[in-house]
Amino acid sequence: MEETEGTPPMAAPAPDLGRNNAGHSDPLPEDLVHDVDRDPLSRLVREANDVGLSFGQMEKQAERSGYPVSKTYFQKMASNAVTRAPTPDTLRGMAEALRHPLAVVQRAAAVQYLDYRATELSGYDDDVRIIVAHLAGMKPGEKRKWRAMIEAAEQVEDD
Repeated sequence: MEETEGTPPMAAPAPDLGRNNAGHSDPLPEDLVHDVDRDPLSRLVREANDVGLSFGQMEKQAERSGYPVSKTYFQKMASNAVTRAPTPDTLRGMAEALRHPLAVVQRAAAVQYLDYRATELSGYDDDVRIIVAHLAGMKPGEKRKWRAMIEAAEQVEDD
């Protein structure tokens, strides 16, 4: 096709080769999944942003909590560009901004930055341990469904 002066060449969009590439159906080996999926704290930030919480809103919420975290830091965390583990105060601000319990944010940071793997459930009552034991035996799709239901229930205000 011949280009005319002043008309930019036509460009095709780049293929989506990201983590959610639906065209890739081969399951990954467990050890590779662990290596590929080691950014749970960054993922928490991306997920909050994906559902409409802007990085600016995250910054304001963290500021209100008394543990400020900059908009730029949230942006870098979302893109997995933060190379050092956040400080405890930064994690507190992030937990408030992301509307997640501090323990969830701390564990995500431990996995992402310290290669932490939980092997026990200490500090929780029997109800929590039983729920987790049931979830552990589910297929990934079932776990996603339960996670979505739990997170949706957290968003509903008590009457």
